[in-house]
Amino acid sequence: MRVIWTQKESTSNDMIDILHEKTQWKPSTVKTLLSRLVDKGYLETRREGKQFVYSALIKEESGMNHAIDHLLEKVCNKDVGKLTYQLINEEELSLSDIEKLQQLLEEKKQTAPDTIICTCIPGQCRCEER
Repeated sequence: MRVIWTQKESTSNDMIDILHEKTQWKPSTVKTLLSRLVDKGYLETRREGKQFVYSALIKEESGMNHAIDHLLEKVCNKDVGKLTYQLINEEELSLSDIEKLQQLLEEKKQTAPDTIICTCIPGQCRCEER
């Protein structure tokens, strides 16, 4: 999706070339991924001659929000803080990003509970072991 958002639209051959540099994926893998993104409604495709041209049906911010939601569905509520810490610790942030995060954390601190309650389905996490 990042390639499509950057390029605005791209042919499958262009995508294969771009992704091969970073991922070493085979052309069939890229075409399968593109097909799945079309099926999920993330991309649209049109035929131009012998090639297919892909363009995004969702905006980048919506895509990022969906990815975050998908990730958080897989994490126990009690582990979201650890996940956030790890993400911030692992990635480079600008001074502006850090200032925004500090401001947000100060705001959240005003209403933060002492502990987070697990809402996982029994047997889905290890909260009881902690």
